[in-house]
Amino acid sequence: MTSPTASKGIARGKPADYDQELVKRRFRITSALTDFQNKTVLDFGSGNGAQTVQFLHSGCRILAVDIDYGDLHVLREYLDGNNTDAISPVQYDGNLLPVQNSSIDTVISYEVIEHVGSESQALKELYRVLKPGGTLIMSVPNKWWVFETHGANLPLLPWNRVPFFSWLPKSIHSKYARARIYRRKEIESLLTAHSFEVLKTQYITAPLDMIGNRSIQNFFRSTIFSGDTCTVPMLSTSILLHCRKK
Repeated sequence: MTSPTASKGIARGKPADYDQELVKRRFRITSALTDFQNKTVLDFGSGNGAQTVQFLHSGCRILAVDIDYGDLHVLREYLDGNNTDAISPVQYDGNLLPVQNSSIDTVISYEVIEHVGSESQALKELYRVLKPGGTLIMSVPNKWWVFETHGANLPLLPWNRVPFFSWLPKSIHSKYARARIYRRKEIESLLTAHSFEVLKTQYITAPLDMIGNRSIQNFFRSTIFSGDTCTVPMLSTSILLHCRKK
């Protein structure tokens, strides 16, 4: 998804494409974790809304928040074309959310926190807008996936998805990577430090959307990478966390 803001050396996020397997998997996992009926939901870093529109028939109202006007325009065009007002695109400055305190039932945010200028500021804002007992469902890139999901600016190497680059020590990774990356315990500790109670953590199975050959893609999706979640970190591109505001 598009990043709400990017710090020096960290690239903006690229929105997912509509109808990718990745957005479908995240929707299925998220829907199994909480009830969205009659809820007010904030999609933090919604980008073009490819993920947001998966929730159109969940019975909720969604504020789709992002800093990128162009991406929000794409979402508005989609909503106009589908004649729905269940989603409200909202642009913000990347610092303070234009949302009242304790007004949101559920925050969803997928592959965003790794791009923001300040993780602490972003999490404080999400905590502020959530109602007491409200939930945060967030995904972040998994350090133990074979490929660096956001790529890296590596010297002399035009191909930026070098195998096992993400496994390098943080001091090396952060020098060249286009976004942060997380171990499971690391992201859990970060959320706990910002007063969230972590209820459940899952590894999202690699969706393989980047494989162009459909036959190869279908083979691996039906064998090694079947199912929406897995227990082996090396088979997972992302870590998804279900949290609660205390």
